[in-house]
Amino acid sequence: MAMSKLVIHATSLSLLVGHVWRGVLIMGPSGSGKSDLALRALEKGCALVSDDYSLLWISGGRLYASAPESIAGRMEVRGLGIVAENARHLTRIDLAVLAQSDPIERMPEHETTTVLGQTIPTIRLNPREASSLSKLLTRLKVP
Repeated sequence: MAMSKLVIHATSLSLLVGHVWRGVLIMGPSGSGKSDLALRALEKGCALVSDDYSLLWISGGRLYASAPESIAGRMEVRGLGIVAENARHLTRIDLAVLAQSDPIERMPEHETTTVLGQTIPTIRLNPREASSLSKLLTRLKVP
């Protein structure tokens, strides 16, 4: 049986939490700040998996992400262009972030996103807010 794969407009990162790599998909339209948030996350210990587009698939009942071959190990940094970046080959996805410019609710309801039949815990962030990186890292560390 062939493995079903899907390419989506999302940046994927991975963070080592204890002895486990936990992955996040940052989703949102072009110009929403996905790569900017990812760049700041890299400075705080996250590893790039894929910038702007992520290849997703299911294995062992879990969602995984990697970079399409054409963009692996590269990141578009607005104002600098395409830069080479050390990257992990893949990550298991444990969290989805929906990038938005609208105000974020103070006490949001529990939200999920379904991708390839897998339900992923989801948070909404405005990537341009100074606290967005701290919120992302705090939530990614929650099992």
